[in-house]
Amino acid sequence: MKRQNQTMLQGPLFPNIIAYTVPIILTSLLQLLFNAADLIVVGRFCGSVSVAAVGATGAITNLIINFFIGLSVGAGVTVAHALGSREDDVVHCTVHTAYPTALFSGVFLTAVGVSLSETFLRWMGTPDTVLPLSAVYMKIYFAGITFTMVYNFCAAILRAAGDTKSPLVFLTFAGAVNVVLNVIFVTVLHMNVAGVALATTVSQGISAVLVTIALMRRRDACKLELRKMKFYGPQLKKILRIGMPAGIQGSLFSISNVLIQSSVNSFGDVLMSGNAASGNIEGFVYVSLNAFQQTAVNFVGQNAGARQYRRVYRTLWICLGCVTVVGLTLGNLAYALGPKLLSIYITDSQEAISYGMIRLGFICLPYFLCGLMDVTTGALRGMGASFVPMVICILGVCVFRIGWIYTIFQIPKFHTPQCLYFSYTVSWIITFLCQMAAFLIVYRRQAKEEPLVSH
Repeated sequence: MKRQNQTMLQGPLFPNIIAYTVPIILTSLLQLLFNAADLIVVGRFCGSVSVAAVGATGAITNLIINFFIGLSVGAGVTVAHALGSREDDVVHCTVHTAYPTALFSGVFLTAVGVSLSETFLRWMGTPDTVLPLSAVYMKIYFAGITFTMVYNFCAAILRAAGDTKSPLVFLTFAGAVNVVLNVIFVTVLHMNVAGVALATTVSQGISAVLVTIALMRRRDACKLELRKMKFYGPQLKKILRIGMPAGIQGSLFSISNVLIQSSVNSFGDVLMSGNAASGNIEGFVYVSLNAFQQTAVNFVGQNAGARQYRRVYRTLWICLGCVTVVGLTLGNLAYALGPKLLSIYITDSQEAISYGMIRLGFICLPYFLCGLMDVTTGALRGMGASFVPMVICILGVCVFRIGWIYTIFQIPKFHTPQCLYFSYTVSWIITFLCQMAAFLIVYRRQAKEEPLVSH
């Protein structure tokens, strides 16, 4: 077994977790920069309406693609389990099942996204001043969504095998290309939101090609051979068993965000602009927290596969501690620098910046709670229990937020952006507590022969 796998199964956990997580954080930040570059360029050269147009697409695109992103989680966990139990044949079959699954997912999403973009945006109540630009952005984005699927599936496999550095290198290059193309398409060719969407698509295509080549050049069981691609039944079933609940959870999670975006839209394009810019800033905090969820999935996955349950338990608590420190630090930093950061995106509306600060205060400051929720969810998935966290998240996040929107938020004195954003914090607390209880139950069930202690 290669040393990169041994760091998950052997040796001190804390330094190995940090070394594994930092490249994921940097990779996620670069991936988020794709969208940040879109907003910054259109904000500076096209105005706040264009910022609102790009921002209005986020919730609906996430709703559509999150189910298939969940399947990539299933592929990663299946590989991690097989690596932990040293079943190279299972790893081989999983890799060659995951790649065609990514291709099929991308083609399906392109058909749906391109043909129904305007319909989805109208369902969300997108204002007529914003809708045409939003529709153009969505159509171009979905035209290249296969690249995104391929990248996510391949990156999940590499991370399950302990390689978090290759995706970082690939996205560094692709991100640089994205920024350059953004400037060319918008300032030279005057393509507005179509230009930033096209730049993102080209950049995702580059990252997809590079991550595919990385798998093809591996010398272990994760090596990809395109001629051997097929749907292997047992591996496909496990990918679906673990990935479908994760995907359903992600999609339903996005439904509540779509409803919140629709509620935001009801306040007009000025608040939409501030909300979009703030959401993008928060994204940098979120991906830093979510990296610990990915770490928990793979460290727990390999150690559960190797039946090293003490390391499973310790992994969870180390990740919870790390995500709390990172969340409190970055959340407070983002809020403190909020006015300056928002002014990067918005140059023509002080009112929009004020609305952005409201959102930062209600979401960024307590964001560590979201990190706690995600890490515990990741640990459950790493142990193969994907259905349980799905149900908890559906009830604790989706149902709760939807109920909040249709009850408390409808009361005239509570019909404010502040009340809308506060639903996030409450849902994070409820869901984390339930996920933690579920983890302890699943852990005790799987590790009956070992005491629940940390060494």
